[in-house]
Amino acid sequence: MTTLAVYSDQDPGQPLGTYTGFEDIRDQLAAVGVEFERWEASQPLSATAGQDEVIAAYRAEIERLNAKYGFVSVDVVSMHPDHPQAEAARGKFLSEHTHDDFETRFFVDGAGAFYVRAGGKVYLTVCTKGDLINLPAHVTHWFDMGPKPNFKAIRFFRIPEGWVGHFTGDTIAERFPKFEPAA
Repeated sequence: MTTLAVYSDQDPGQPLGTYTGFEDIRDQLAAVGVEFERWEASQPLSATAGQDEVIAAYRAEIERLNAKYGFVSVDVVSMHPDHPQAEAARGKFLSEHTHDDFETRFFVDGAGAFYVRAGGKVYLTVCTKGDLINLPAHVTHWFDMGPKPNFKAIRFFRIPEGWVGHFTGDTIAERFPKFEPAA
């Protein structure tokens, strides 16, 4: 289930608020400049859907976002618990960083957690199937796919290099709860 927990960036022990309703999550994130949407596939997807099938199922939504933001490429990333690079992939995104471009992800399946730091708070958003999160450029954040990653997501890019992170050097991510999805 999609959830949002808002913490003081100085106290990861107790959330200031927890939200599960789409409108509440959307509104809380919008207050810090993060877009949050829900999408549905225009056609059913098979459990083993590859990039072409996924992109075809969400073609209308993808084209709308491409037109709005000028994205020049999209791809599909898929991680599963037995992926040989799972541990390394998780570690790559666990430190706070920013981007010079948007970080936009649509979860086709599974789940992952985005942590956004803004205005003295951390917004821990667990994204699940159907969720699109769009972080604007220069927003400090980190991503946790969990110890046994299991998700499929469409990624959107405006720059040819794709994902380029600028790490802040702050250890804040080490102090906050890790994403540990229920088995």
